[in-house]
Amino acid sequence: MTLIVQKYGGSSVANAERIKAVASRIVRRLEGGDQLVVVVSAMGDTTDELIDLAHQMTDRPEAREMDLLLSTGEIVSSTLLAMTLKQLGCPAVALSGAQAGIGTDRRYGRARILKVNPHRIERELAAGNAVIVAGFQGITEEMDITTLGRGGSDTTAVALAAALGAERCEIYTDVEGIHTADPRVEPNARKLPEISYEEMLELATYGARVMHNRAVELGAVYRVPIYVASSFTDSPGTLIHGGLTMMEQRNKVMGIAHDTNVARITIRGVPDRPGIAAALFEPLGQAGISVDTIVQNASVERLTDLTFTVSRSDLNRSLEIVRPLAAGIEAPEVLADTHLAKVSIVGSGMISGPGYAGRMFRALYEAGINIELITTSEIRITCLIDAGKAAEAVRALHTAFELEQT
Repeated sequence: MTLIVQKYGGSSVANAERIKAVASRIVRRLEGGDQLVVVVSAMGDTTDELIDLAHQMTDRPEAREMDLLLSTGEIVSSTLLAMTLKQLGCPAVALSGAQAGIGTDRRYGRARILKVNPHRIERELAAGNAVIVAGFQGITEEMDITTLGRGGSDTTAVALAAALGAERCEIYTDVEGIHTADPRVEPNARKLPEISYEEMLELATYGARVMHNRAVELGAVYRVPIYVASSFTDSPGTLIHGGLTMMEQRNKVMGIAHDTNVARITIRGVPDRPGIAAALFEPLGQAGISVDTIVQNASVERLTDLTFTVSRSDLNRSLEIVRPLAAGIEAPEVLADTHLAKVSIVGSGMISGPGYAGRMFRALYEAGINIELITTSEIRITCLIDAGKAAEAVRALHTAFELEQT
């Protein structure tokens, strides 16, 4: 008997009919001999609706109460799915994140999983139940409910798969797999049959929304194969794994990612001396703010300009932290803007093949797109461009690297 962890996204359980369709899929897999642990997101737009409701009550809802409120969305969908399975004659039990043994730190709204105690799940599986787990949530040592942030149900599923020693984790959503670009932006985007953890992590980090980067990271660390497919069709999906892929052997760019959730902060006239960067960035990290692209100009008269990017949703919190720090080091000015987007090419073949950067820059130039900042890794090149040009840049790069070809 094979143990599989599945996850169904919000669109897959958006209403009663879709929950019934998911239940039917689960029954078929159980009848085929699999053991299933199923993680579910909140129904449709429930999370957004709860956020809106909270802001009708107060301008600044407290983080602890907000997490407790938002966790109810997944409780609703998990219990409804368990009820539906029982109606179909399938033994099932619904568990909250806390009951499923998901232990987290206390960073409300973006908690990190610290441990998974799967004993309750194992007991329910041994009793013959399909186990339905509310995703996106966990519990602290102080017994406070936390949520895991965007893509948290993906992270829950992969963490459970690792803790349970599952054969693989299956992520079911409203797309048929991982594509060479967002098919809503580039109609010629092609579905990939497989992709490496490293490539998927870069894509997820730099804008691909099919999988969350923390979930991919967990999969890579614990070597959990992740299969991404549609819950609405039976079409083959994409396998994310740690083996050598055909795309790696062909030594070619694998995909294009883009992200318009970008804000830039520039601190002017930063003293060029040891310890300044740590003094600026450590408080951001302690506040749970992820800093991406960092560029420091050459020092002139022992002063430099320091530029970095954060998500737009973190901009105001970042400025609240950075401005007093900048004043403390006598930096004269802090500038911020939100007109940028990131566009990236990703592919493990870029490690051993020259010319990718030049080809990317040429394609953007010929499309009339100006590059404002550049950042790279071994398998990724990212350009910051005007946000209004993001879709055009994706299409230009997809064509330049011939990603529509099999």
